Amino acid sequence: MADAAATKQQQHLSINGGSLMSELKSQFSFLKNRRTVAVAYGFMFAFVAFTVFLAFNPSPNSYAPWFSNIFTITYSDSYRSQDSSFFSHFLPNNTDKITNSSSSAQNSTSRSNEVKNPSANVQNQTQIPAVDSVNPAVLHANQSSTSIANNSSIKIPPTSKNSSEDQALKLNQTTITAPTSPVIANQAANSSVNSPVQAANSSVNSPVQTANSSVNSPAQTANSSVNSPAQMNKSANADEGVTVKQKKETGKLNYTGASPVKQPSNGIDDLVKKMVNCDLFDGEWVKDDSYPLYKPGSCSFIDEQFNCIRNGRPDKNYQKYKWKPKGCSVPRLNPAHMLKMLKGKRLVFVGDSLNRNMWESLVCMLKGAAKDPSKVFEANGRVHFRGEFSYSFIFKDYDCTVEFFVSPFLVQEWEMPDKDGTKKETLRLDLVGRSSDQYKNADIIVFNTGHWWTHEKTAKGKDYYQEGSHVYNDLNVLEAFRKALTTWARWVDANINPMKSQVFFRGYSASHFSGGQWNSGGACDNEVEPIKNATYLQEYPSKMLVLEKVLRGMKNHVTYLNVTQMTDYRKDGHPSIYRKPNVKSPLLYQDCSHWCLPGVPDAWNEILYAELLLNEYQKRQVQKRQR
Repeated sequence: MADAAATKQQQHLSINGGSLMSELKSQFSFLKNRRTVAVAYGFMFAFVAFTVFLAFNPSPNSYAPWFSNIFTITYSDSYRSQDSSFFSHFLPNNTDKITNSSSSAQNSTSRSNEVKNPSANVQNQTQIPAVDSVNPAVLHANQSSTSIANNSSIKIPPTSKNSSEDQALKLNQTTITAPTSPVIANQAANSSVNSPVQAANSSVNSPVQTANSSVNSPAQTANSSVNSPAQMNKSANADEGVTVKQKKETGKLNYTGASPVKQPSNGIDDLVKKMVNCDLFDGEWVKDDSYPLYKPGSCSFIDEQFNCIRNGRPDKNYQKYKWKPKGCSVPRLNPAHMLKMLKGKRLVFVGDSLNRNMWESLVCMLKGAAKDPSKVFEANGRVHFRGEFSYSFIFKDYDCTVEFFVSPFLVQEWEMPDKDGTKKETLRLDLVGRSSDQYKNADIIVFNTGHWWTHEKTAKGKDYYQEGSHVYNDLNVLEAFRKALTTWARWVDANINPMKSQVFFRGYSASHFSGGQWNSGGACDNEVEPIKNATYLQEYPSKMLVLEKVLRGMKNHVTYLNVTQMTDYRKDGHPSIYRKPNVKSPLLYQDCSHWCLPGVPDAWNEILYAELLLNEYQKRQVQKRQR
């Protein structure tokens, strides 16, 4: 019975075993097909390759090491959630640990970068949001990143100082391409949007740009100008040094208010800076064959009495002198540049015929530099400039005028009834000149007075000077001069806006009558050289001491053109007997007060030009200190 049972059990196992093997063989019979085997192996290889790719694919953040991003995808939150779900299916117990480890590594890396580059201030962020091709992402203040999301075709080399030699652009080199999005102020160096590398101090074509940067060229040097509507404040690397460099290269110093005019040469600023503490009126006349500043006979606007060469004067050396101060040099007057300075402005001369001398000199110089001389003309078509109360030359291409108003005393000449029914001429010391309202808004005004105060009536001062209804029986000429200048000064303080107008006062121009006065046989026709020894100069006029005291008491600033001593050297520069064409004037009356043109008044205008340059320079210095 026992043997029969064992035999029966053995038979049963054999039968079951045979059945199991047969069943297994039938289940895997498809493996005998070679094509099926290849598909199976391919699937296994693809699975392994995909797993390795996910494990070793680097993060798009170039700052983080590849091993800190294993099993972590940072392209977007949707990708992150899908991949986490995928790995959680296979590694349900380790996914959170891996993700937390990656996050910790990212934060650690970010803090490390923050320490190495404090200016970047990454603030625990390792990459920027995806950059849309139409609306690129904007880099915010203090953000530092070199990643370009959604742009796998561009590989970003490191942008640090110690980066490899094959990086596309170096520090302080401008970028090749520029995004159309704005870059916010204080953006960290080495940041880039839509470009392989955007170096420090570079800029883009945007409403807000980094100062001193450049765009729109394949390769441009950093810190150059840009084409933008508005620019940001200078960055730390491009502040005063770059500004000074630009000033030296262009000769232009910027300031607000009236737009600055580009200087005519690179060395002009050096001359202007030296003039700041220089007395322009203490110097000497030096021979210079490059003078005069305009060709004799070339200007039809020179009044007959000043046109000495046309009137037959044989010597010409008086035209060949330049005024040279002791401590500096006066820039040669550049009429083309001065026209640019005067664009849209009014320059007015107010005073006696000596200011008319200066006015004609400047008109002739400026006309010669005008683009179209036919567009330079006197407003009323006049060609002679004696007899009327005002004249105005229009420079049409420059929208400016150079004008002259006759006012020899700066106060009003008056008439009042006398006892016998006639009219008596007086000088109203309390009323400024009648034409004052016509020029009070001019941009530049040059006043003068002096010579008419030497005439017989004013010098004697008897029954001539008037204040209100009172006529002085006898008043000293210096006191009358002081009263008149005080009236003028009060008018300037009350009527001229110093924020708009520059006011100058040209001092007394020395006369050189020898053997008598202007109306009593005084002569200077034999003078062909300047005075070379200062001991032979005349005493400084007491009227100019009065003027200086009045100027010091004014509220408004007035620039004093103290030409008295410098013109005292030039006894050779007067028309003398050459006052009319080809006819020697009677020796009884020579002109030793006015000046031949070209001649001494050209030097006055050079000093006026220098003072205008100096004024612009000082304004720019003030604005520079206020930045």
